[in-house]
Amino acid sequence: MIIVGVDGSPHARAAVEWAVDDALRMHQPLRVVHAVDRSPYQIAKFPAAQWPDALVRGGEQALAEALAVARERQPSVETSTRLIEGPPAIVLRDEAADAAEVVVGNRGLGGFAGALLGSVSVHVAGQVRCPVVVVRGETDRRHDRIAVGVDDSPECEPALAYAFEQARLRGCAIRAVYAWYMPVYAFAPCPNDMDAIREAANQIITDRLERFKKEYPQVTVEEDVQAAHPVDALRQASTESDLLVVGSHGHGALASTLVGSVSRGVLHHADCPVAVVRAR
Repeated sequence: MIIVGVDGSPHARAAVEWAVDDALRMHQPLRVVHAVDRSPYQIAKFPAAQWPDALVRGGEQALAEALAVARERQPSVETSTRLIEGPPAIVLRDEAADAAEVVVGNRGLGGFAGALLGSVSVHVAGQVRCPVVVVRGETDRRHDRIAVGVDDSPECEPALAYAFEQARLRGCAIRAVYAWYMPVYAFAPCPNDMDAIREAANQIITDRLERFKKEYPQVTVEEDVQAAHPVDALRQASTESDLLVVGSHGHGALASTLVGSVSRGVLHHADCPVAVVRAR
């Protein structure tokens, strides 16, 4: 099951299109979810009784529009809808319990708006087991490439597994990005030290990719080792990719924890959809 959160905004439409395409590729049913969050209207400033009904009607309309988009785009995909009361991040987290993937837009009008790059990326991507895709950037362009962040910890392997499977399903290539940058020293390191650092970086990415190259011999892999900040390297890779895949945390090149500076930088500035894959 693939879950997609909607709120009736154009960004939600893009999320539905992405989700239903992935559902077709992955042979999964699609569930379109709208969260009815009454909490802002249960304070004295908003006592009007008609607000709850208006929220429900708005949610039903958003679901109907999303259902029409999904069926028009991929009529063979089994698609259902669900209207659920509660805060969006909690609703998606609960819906994701048995999901293969959760998809959201990067901003919206309400329902899933406002909290997407905060609550969803932090609370959902950090707590659910399945990948969370935040749809942003130009989604209709095709580069036939998926970029994936690699670091020196085994925790990046779920992200690699997801990226390689997506590449297989799409028939596209992988660009594996390993970014390293020098700490600040009082004196610059000597050339021999730099050569050793580069050699170690190349060995790390080779070791991390070895298993996946064997499991996915049909996928072309480009190894991209850079002396750069991980956010800068991944953001640049996103400009020439159909999808950017990152792990939810790590201890090396992506060590800034994906629910911290790397997630903020990548999710706010990537030029393509971003999949955040939690390390199990």
